[in-house]
Amino acid sequence: MPSLARLTASLAIITMVAVAVPNASATPAVDACALLTPAQMSAVLGATVGPGTYISPTFKTTCTWTVPGGHEFVTLMLTSVSSFEQSKIPIVPAIVITPVSGIGDDAYYLTVGANAGLIVKKGNIAFKVAVYAANTSLDKKEALEKPLARQVVARL
Repeated sequence: MPSLARLTASLAIITMVAVAVPNASATPAVDACALLTPAQMSAVLGATVGPGTYISPTFKTTCTWTVPGGHEFVTLMLTSVSSFEQSKIPIVPAIVITPVSGIGDDAYYLTVGANAGLIVKKGNIAFKVAVYAANTSLDKKEALEKPLARQVVARL
């Protein structure tokens, strides 16, 4: 039987994935990779980043940029406003929601352990930008996510 900690962690991950999976009927058709350039990404991360890549050629609502070496990457996931609102209510204690002001119409960090995603609503679209980097503090990841989110908001 799985431990409570393992179950809680699994539920937290499922929740983060649920936020990332857009509701096809409610999300405007937008190309996530077109919202941030490799130059913008490189400037924020302080490392050269190549073009973004999709999960699959036809699933363009999620884009990932990887720093060479593969130990640091950023994802941008477009989602519905409905998912944005639903994920504001944590379903397990391991999920921490922290409001963020000054980005889009509404924004918050959804944090699970050492990872956070900045989830933003702008008009009729929402998105999550998340920096994943080994040996990088949560504060540093969040500090990198803010300027990226602001750049996305400017293009919506």
